[in-house]
Amino acid sequence: MFCAYWGRGYACNPAAIHAKARELAPHLRSVFLVEPGAVGAVPPDVEYAVIGSRKYWQVLARAKYLVNNANFADAVVKRPGSVHLQTQHGTPLKKMGADQATYPVVAAATGSFAKLLARVDRWDYNLTSNRHSTEMWEKAFPGAHETLEYGYPRNDVYCTASAEDVARVRKELGVPDGRKALLYAPTHRDYATGFASGLDLAEFCEAIGDEYVVLLRAHYFYDQGASRGGGRIIDVTGHRSSEDVCLAADALITDYSSIMFDYANLDRPIVVYADDWEVYREVRGVYFDLMRFPPGRVTRTPEELAAVFRDGTWADESATALRAAFRERFCQFDDGRAAERVVRRVLLGQPPESIPPVIPLAERVPAPAATLVRS
Repeated sequence: MFCAYWGRGYACNPAAIHAKARELAPHLRSVFLVEPGAVGAVPPDVEYAVIGSRKYWQVLARAKYLVNNANFADAVVKRPGSVHLQTQHGTPLKKMGADQATYPVVAAATGSFAKLLARVDRWDYNLTSNRHSTEMWEKAFPGAHETLEYGYPRNDVYCTASAEDVARVRKELGVPDGRKALLYAPTHRDYATGFASGLDLAEFCEAIGDEYVVLLRAHYFYDQGASRGGGRIIDVTGHRSSEDVCLAADALITDYSSIMFDYANLDRPIVVYADDWEVYREVRGVYFDLMRFPPGRVTRTPEELAAVFRDGTWADESATALRAAFRERFCQFDDGRAAERVVRRVLLGQPPESIPPVIPLAERVPAPAATLVRS
């Protein structure tokens, strides 16, 4: 049984594991859990159950393996003999789990930490994509579960996609031929109401020139369904796969979103737009100083952001060196075979010594970019 983002659809690590399980473990029946409004986003060949339905409770009562990138509802009681895999859905920059307790705004939203720890007690395995995540999850979600340093299955595509795959996605999203696509993906702010990008994208596009288009992807909390703009700003928030959107982009602009850790696997330029870092750090809490250890150029104002694209420093040697150090730290286990490792170990029960080892970072070949922006 699989679930992603509290039933928002077929996505993320659970979807990648589901797809690999159909290949390596076809004898297992797989059911994806979704909310009623997300049924239309489920691929036609994927069996699903609507959360709260009779089928949902029947599947919960019988499932041997339960895979989630968040947590199941408190009403879900772990059945003896069942196996729960927590895949997570990002590398943590912001404080998570029990580490949120000293930050009033997020602590209030989290609710009972006793209930949180009770949910953690259901886990048998917890998945990580780098050593940083392993150490932070052990603090944030203390429990008796086993940590699997296998990488994130959703990121496999960054090592396996072809130039044809990239071209297909860009065409699907409406990226014009010959243009550089900049993915702008800001994170959610617990202290703000609703989505505000913090950047006037029309003015930004005007300032950087006609060779660029912007792909806007808001946090999934603000996903209102499929939408697609014309011109130089294309809203891809409603697109099912964030991995597809990353493949289509020649560079990433973000603030503090964990998408930067995933996108770094592509070894394409990343620019940080940190217009409110001090507020975010104090209110939300973070595990490290992104301003000291960024994945690329850091900008603090719209003018600075536009300038790095006009003068080319978004992809210069200094930006490349910052990205290389970032990749060494945070792209440790994402080598294109994470889903296979998870399926073999968790669903097929193969011993740890038989699981394919992680390919060293220097030996990996990321999916090709549509334009030559990678070092």
